[in-house]
Amino acid sequence: MGENVSDSDDAAIRFSDIGARLRAYRMGKGLTPDALAENLGISRAALYRAEKGEIRKIDTLTNIASELGVSLPSLMGVGVEYVSTATAFFERMRQLEEECQQIIGLFSPVSYLLTSDEYDAVLGEVLKESIPDGVDPNGTSARAVDGLVEILRARKNAFRLRRPLIVSLISSADLERFLVHGLIGRQDLPPATIEKRRLAARHEAEYILSMLTEQPIGIQIGIIREPVPATSFQIFRQADRSVLAISPFRLGEQPNVRLGVALITSAPEAMSLHEEIAARLWGDALKGADAASYLRTMIDKYAIR
Repeated sequence: MGENVSDSDDAAIRFSDIGARLRAYRMGKGLTPDALAENLGISRAALYRAEKGEIRKIDTLTNIASELGVSLPSLMGVGVEYVSTATAFFERMRQLEEECQQIIGLFSPVSYLLTSDEYDAVLGEVLKESIPDGVDPNGTSARAVDGLVEILRARKNAFRLRRPLIVSLISSADLERFLVHGLIGRQDLPPATIEKRRLAARHEAEYILSMLTEQPIGIQIGIIREPVPATSFQIFRQADRSVLAISPFRLGEQPNVRLGVALITSAPEAMSLHEEIAARLWGDALKGADAASYLRTMIDKYAIR
C-alpha cells in the first residue's frame, strides 16, 4: 500500500483542490476520463473519486502527476502551481471563481467575465483563426478551442449567477488597439471581415461604457492610462484565503491561447506584491463619470462607425 498524505496536512493541502487541479490538467491534455483511467491502470470510478478529491496516496498522486506531465508539488498546490495550457488555466479560473467573494483582475483588453453575449458568438472563430496555417492538420487545436470556449461560457454563467464583487482594471492602450484592429485572430483577414470585427470591438467598448454609466452593483471598472504589466493577473479573494493567477494567455485582439506558462499561488509575498500593484493601478485609474467620458472620446476617435 502506498503512503498516505497525513490528515494533519489538511490545513495546508485541500484534497478537493487536488481533485480540481487533476481535472483541469486532464482537460488541458485533451484526455477523456476513460483515457486517463486506462493510462493509469485504474477504473473510471477510481478516477472520478480522485477528481472529487478522494485521494490521499502519494504513489497514486505521483503516477497521476507523471501521466499528466506536471510536478507533484503543482498537483498538490504546494508553492507555485504552473499551468502550461490555456484550457487547463481557464478551467482553474472557473474552479477558483466558484468559491470567491471578490475578483480583482487586469486582463487584456477587458475581463472576459464582463463581456457581452455577442462577444461569445465570435470568440471561437477568432481563436481558431489565430491557429497558424498548417500546424493543425488533424484538427486537435480547433477541438481544443471548442473545449476552451465551453469553459469560458461556464465561467461567465457562473459569475452571473453568483455575482461576486469584481474590480476590472483596463489598459487604455489595450482598448485603443482593440478598437483600431478589431476582434481578430490575425491580421491577414479580408477587409469585410475586419470591418465586421471592428464593429464587434466597438460593441464591446460600448458595453463597457454602459457599465461605467449605469454602475451595476458589485462591478467596478477602472481605466488605466499608464503602462501596465505585460502579463495579466487576477486575484481571487475567498473566505479563508486569497489566490493569485498570473497569465500569458490572451483573449480578444490578437489572442494567445497556444503558448505560455501561467502560474497560480497563494504565497504571501506574491500576494502582497500584486495586491500593492492592484491598489496602485486602481488608485490612479479613471473611474465612474471620468472613465465613461474618456472611453466615449476613445470610441469616437478610434472605433469604426
